[in-house]
Amino acid sequence: MKSTGFLKLFLREYLGLFLVWVASAVTFTACIGIFAYVFINGISHVSPSFIFSEPNPTMNAANSGGISTPIIGTLLLTIIGMIIAFPWSLAGAIYLSEYAKKDKLTGLFRIGIDVLSGVPTIVIAIFGIALFTNPMFSGLSFMIHGINRAFGRSFLVAGITMAIMVLPFIMKTCEEALKSVQELYREASIALGASKWQTTVKVVVPTAFNGIMTAATIGMGRIIGETVIVWLTLGATLRMTGQGDYSWWNPLGWFSILRGTGSTLTSYIYYTSPAGEGNLPSNAFGAMFILLVIIVILNLIVNYFSYSSKNFEED
Repeated sequence: MKSTGFLKLFLREYLGLFLVWVASAVTFTACIGIFAYVFINGISHVSPSFIFSEPNPTMNAANSGGISTPIIGTLLLTIIGMIIAFPWSLAGAIYLSEYAKKDKLTGLFRIGIDVLSGVPTIVIAIFGIALFTNPMFSGLSFMIHGINRAFGRSFLVAGITMAIMVLPFIMKTCEEALKSVQELYREASIALGASKWQTTVKVVVPTAFNGIMTAATIGMGRIIGETVIVWLTLGATLRMTGQGDYSWWNPLGWFSILRGTGSTLTSYIYYTSPAGEGNLPSNAFGAMFILLVIIVILNLIVNYFSYSSKNFEED
C-alpha cells in the first residue's frame, strides 16, 4: 500500500513537473532554432540600402532593390486594423465582463465570437473581397453590365478584413484580463460612491492594463504575420503608389494610397521565396530577419509599458 501511494505521488508531482519542463524546453529550443536559422541566413543580406530602398520586380538579385514599401505597408496595415478592431474589442470585453447577464443572448454572443475565431483566414479574405467591392474602398474600379464595382483590393479593404480576423482574439483576451481584476476593487469603488461606469473606466480597466496590452500585442502580431488576407485583399504589389504617381511619403497621395494596392513583409517574403514568383531566397531571408526584429521590438515595448504600469500600481 505504501509503495502504491508513493508511486501515485511520484506520478502526480515529479512526472508532471518533468513533462512541464520538457514542454518548455522544446518550445524554447524551437524558438531559438527559428531565430538562429533566420539570423544566420538573413543577417548578411541586411543593409541600409536593403531597408530603405524600394523593391523591384526582377529575377536579378543585384537589381531587386529593398523592402522599404513592404515595411511601410506592414506598419500601415497594422495601424488600420488595430484602429478598427481594438476599440470594438475592448468595448465588447467590457460589456461581457461587467454588464452582460448570463442569459441565452449572451451565450449566443459568446458562441458567435468563438465561431469567428475559428473561421479560416482564407474564408475571411474572400468575404472581405466580396463585401468591399464598393469603389469608395478601392481606387481601381470597372463596369460589369452597367454596374460599377471596385477591384476589391486596397489597404482599406485589407485593414477592415484584418480587423474582423483579430477582433475575437483581442476581445477574449481583454475579457480575461478584466475578469482577473479582484472583486474587492469594484466593491471598494462603489462603496466610495462611484457609479458602475466610473468604477469600470477608472478602476477595472487601468488595473487590467497589462492584460489589455497583451491583447493588443496578440492582435498586432496576427496582423503582421498574416499572408493570405494580404495576398487576396491587398493585391501584394511590391510598390504602393497613389493616384497621380505620388510616392507613399507624399501627403498628397496618402488617401489614394489607402485605396490602392501594396504589400507587407509577409507577402514580400512569399513572393521572393522559391514558392513565389521572385525566387530570391536571400531577399526573403533578409525580410524574415527584419520581420522578426519588428516583432521582438513590439513585444519589448509592450513589456516596458506593462512593467511601468506594474511599478506605478505598487507605488
